[in-house]
Amino acid sequence: MSMKSTSSIKPRSYRNLWLGLIGSMTLSFLLLGYYGREIYYAAPPMPKNVVAADGTVLFTGQDIKNGQNVWQSIGGQEVGTIWGHGAYVAPDWSADWLHREATWLLDHWAAQNGGKTYDQLEVETQAGLRERLKKELRSNTYDAQTGNLVVSATRAEAMQAVGAHYAALFGHDPDLQSLRKAYALPADTIKTPERLRLINAFFFWAAWACGTERPGSHITYSQNWPHEALIDNHPTSSIVIWSAISVIALLAGVGAMVWYSAAQRRREEDQDAIVLPKADPLLALKITPSMRAVLKYFWVVAALMLVQIGLGAVTAHYGVEGDGFYGIPLAKWLPYSVVRTWHLQLGIFWIATAWLATGLFVAPAVSGWEPHGQRFGVNFLFVCLLIIVVGSLFGEWMGVQQKLGYVANFWFGHQGYEYVDLGRFWQIFLLVGLFLWLFLMGCALLPAFKNPGPNRHLLGLFLLASAAIGLFYGAGLMWGRQTHLAMAEYWRWWVIHLWVEGFFEVFATVVIAFLFTRMGLLRLTTATAAVIFSTAIYLGGGILGTMHHLYFSGTPTGVLAVGSIFSALEIVPLVLVGAEGYENLQLGKARSWVSAYQWPIYFFVAVAFWNLVGAGLFGFLINPPIALYYMQGLNTTAVHAHAALFGVYGMLGIGLMLFCLRGLTRQAAWKSGLLSFSFWSLNLGLVLMIVLSLLPVGLLQTWASVDHGMWYARSAEFMQSPLMAKLRWLRAIGDTIFTFGIIGLAWFILGLQTGWSLEGRQVEVLDAEVPDPAGAN
Repeated sequence: MSMKSTSSIKPRSYRNLWLGLIGSMTLSFLLLGYYGREIYYAAPPMPKNVVAADGTVLFTGQDIKNGQNVWQSIGGQEVGTIWGHGAYVAPDWSADWLHREATWLLDHWAAQNGGKTYDQLEVETQAGLRERLKKELRSNTYDAQTGNLVVSATRAEAMQAVGAHYAALFGHDPDLQSLRKAYALPADTIKTPERLRLINAFFFWAAWACGTERPGSHITYSQNWPHEALIDNHPTSSIVIWSAISVIALLAGVGAMVWYSAAQRRREEDQDAIVLPKADPLLALKITPSMRAVLKYFWVVAALMLVQIGLGAVTAHYGVEGDGFYGIPLAKWLPYSVVRTWHLQLGIFWIATAWLATGLFVAPAVSGWEPHGQRFGVNFLFVCLLIIVVGSLFGEWMGVQQKLGYVANFWFGHQGYEYVDLGRFWQIFLLVGLFLWLFLMGCALLPAFKNPGPNRHLLGLFLLASAAIGLFYGAGLMWGRQTHLAMAEYWRWWVIHLWVEGFFEVFATVVIAFLFTRMGLLRLTTATAAVIFSTAIYLGGGILGTMHHLYFSGTPTGVLAVGSIFSALEIVPLVLVGAEGYENLQLGKARSWVSAYQWPIYFFVAVAFWNLVGAGLFGFLINPPIALYYMQGLNTTAVHAHAALFGVYGMLGIGLMLFCLRGLTRQAAWKSGLLSFSFWSLNLGLVLMIVLSLLPVGLLQTWASVDHGMWYARSAEFMQSPLMAKLRWLRAIGDTIFTFGIIGLAWFILGLQTGWSLEGRQVEVLDAEVPDPAGAN
């Protein structure tokens, strides 16, 4: 590497990178907003009345909306799925209703023609009945002028028959007890006949949107999803073509990233080699009172991790014993929908808490200044977060137990939307807490931001990501109690995809870059350019990539086209920073102080691995429209969710937490045995969880979906087969190893307070003066 004087190197300009980032974000949000408008106008219509051919009103539009609220109150997307979104144990209710209605009609017509069932008829006769069925179900009989949706007398009978099945299923009919067990539904999930009638109205409407063609089109409102051969619901030409284009976009994006990385390396050849400090620069940072107050956040993180893993074990076990836990009738008190809700919510809570606490720790460290009242603000925010966690979990339990009315459930109970299940009151409370966190961050960072120097670019991104974390959670307030499901899904994915997967990752990337540059493992210029470029690429694909979640949610074809292309461009820019940090770590192995950060940095290396495998490989496995057409709502989605949510964001949270704990324990050396055990157990457990169970289950479901349809891939007949049961039991191997890793990590964190995780010796302290963190290279 060239050893030229730094004075002869032209200072790096980031102007073009910033323009690219700002331009990318602006155009992306404009296009995302435009398609939000298109979704609003193209969503499946909500009829004023659903009437039989003789004029009998079967139910009203208000019944459908109230039925949506009933569905939300029992757990919503935590009890099966609608349009492919939700939990994986029970059926997709829209696909299941559509298939049951279709088979009832076919059997009814077959009986009229000869007293046989449809399956007993000759092939030619079956083909004729299927054509009749297509005309019956795919024809759009909604009258926009009157607002009425008219169904034939025969279809009204079919709807009544299917509704009777669901009333018995969600009630307490003893003949359906085995099916309830397969679906992990307790008896009397819905406790009143009126609520049973209303949820049937909602299920019919959701299925109607899947089987009914848009006016002037041969494609249904849901882009012919789900696959249902009886009514010719097959992939459209747009699904196939845009899938191919998305692969081309992926190859082009990877090529551009490789080219840019090569150009960056060539530029670095003209720079001086990195000279590692003789001792740890971070040990010379002043620990302020507010930074010490952050410690209790990490205790809560450890506690929430333990509870979440326990709930995860119960959630997985419900897949093989749907009414209890090893003989304990747990479903009476904690049904599957509650346990799964808590499992997801606690995962988000502990990961977000770890990241928010990292921000509160790093901000004063970066600026070297403690604002007045900062410690009080940190403590007050901590109390607020505890209230939100406990209050929202209790409210969700109350909602699922049907102890709240529609309005009370919306505000304080269970909203029924996966990952944003908490009631609206708790959402608002959390949003206020995030703005308080943003205020505390801004107060601490402002002095550093005022100082000139190259660090201002990273600080600018830090503030941008921090502001986005507060602002974009507000998208969760954009839907109301009876907002159209298509629009609720649009805004829900703003929260999940943009808030969690987007700006939280940008925030974490900037924090890692700060830590690596202060440790001397990354050049400031290299880190700044990589972070701005990575953010531009990630958000450029990620913002519009949000729409890949909406392919089949009653949206127009344009959503499918844009979502497929830009979701292909979301290939993990964090890997660049993680790989750079790992390479420089190898250069610094001669420095004994670097070993103190071995396991925090290893968790960041794991993030790079799971970013590539979990978010990249398994994400792209399901992202192309043709893949998601068959896979949406199957365990292939769970593969991506576990590998990305914990593998990327969970590992990030743990790595950031360990860096902060390293700073809080100051000069005391750690006993790293437990961390080593935890690191390898977590990663090995996650690999085995996926390879032994989730992935083979998901692929077998995909095969079934292609051969028979979505209804069959999610049916009790298929999911309770001996092979599938064995595969679900195999998950216990990975789950057990993973659980031991979490327990080891929590025990280590507790040991930092009690002393059993600390060695008697101290790490080396830097003798030389440490540069101002807000200053220059």
